[in-house]
Amino acid sequence: MANSWRRERWDSLRLLTPNWLSRLPGLDYDGPDPDGYMTSGEVASLVSRFARVIDAPVRSQTSVLSVRPAGDGYHVATSQGDLQCRSLVIASGACNIATTPSFRTAVPASLTQLTPLDYRGPSELPEGGVLVVGASATGVQLAAEVQRSGRPVVLSVGEHVRLPRLHRDRDVLWWMDASGVWDQRWDEIDDLNRARRLPSPQLIGSPDRSTLDLNTLTGLGVELVGRLAAVRDGVALFSGGLRNVCSLADLKMKRLLAGFDSWAGLSPSKDFEPTAVPASTRLKLDLHGGEISTIVWATGFRPDYSWLDVPVVDEKGRLRHEGGVAGAPGLYALGLPMLRRRRSSFINGIEDDARAVVDHLAKELTDR
Repeated sequence: MANSWRRERWDSLRLLTPNWLSRLPGLDYDGPDPDGYMTSGEVASLVSRFARVIDAPVRSQTSVLSVRPAGDGYHVATSQGDLQCRSLVIASGACNIATTPSFRTAVPASLTQLTPLDYRGPSELPEGGVLVVGASATGVQLAAEVQRSGRPVVLSVGEHVRLPRLHRDRDVLWWMDASGVWDQRWDEIDDLNRARRLPSPQLIGSPDRSTLDLNTLTGLGVELVGRLAAVRDGVALFSGGLRNVCSLADLKMKRLLAGFDSWAGLSPSKDFEPTAVPASTRLKLDLHGGEISTIVWATGFRPDYSWLDVPVVDEKGRLRHEGGVAGAPGLYALGLPMLRRRRSSFINGIEDDARAVVDHLAKELTDR
């Protein structure tokens, strides 16, 4: 139960959402630190506690090997025997496999390459510099942790979402929740595919509720470079568009915070510092030169549907669905980004999505 939180997270990881917001149906946070952030072990315990509270018939230590159509339902092969069902809800998550660029094969064999699913802490890395590729939540967190360990870090920055941890002394996710931003529905968004691919915001759930953005990392001594575009002959080639990418992230954050202030009837906050981009950044890094010994690919994740023998997965490995209703009779999904609302991929976003999906499922079973 909650296997990925128990076995596939680095040691210092905490949730991005505060404890008061990490609620499940019938199970609100009742601990002593509502504004704190759960560790991965605490998240696993929360899931286990929830299963006990609702008395769910969970089958632990059971792997799904395949799902295929059978009659008017589905045949599910598992490591503990086969099952038949009329309807199936896929809740296997969106972060099963770390995505990496195809040119990682051009990286010299002398370098260690890791994804966030492999990384546990700086002490397990080889001596030497570290290139972290990707500047979303995972990338900035790992860059800060590795830099603080004494290893020099180069951070390759592409498109990212910049957010402060606090706005006007409240957690920025309080503003997202209270102002209704997270309640925007999937069928109200102009470019749904883009919204579902947005990187996770640059946040960290540290006990001091500090902001972790590119300015913070520069202050720690992390070197910023542009998006990693290719590796050729052992040389990493970076885009020259770092300033533009950062300016766009700054602009979007400023608009979001201004929207919060407007919702609250407040004058726009002036507590905003643009990202301090160096006057010039290097465009090349010789990976043979000894400066870098490790590359951490913080370049995102994707779901794994290799076990799903139903034609509902597109050419990019994404499940085709409309608000959690997949393109096959009786097949549904939960826990994917922007499934039905902007809050869908957060713990507290599952309840409304689940109710809508179950309502549809029940009606279909009745109509069959």
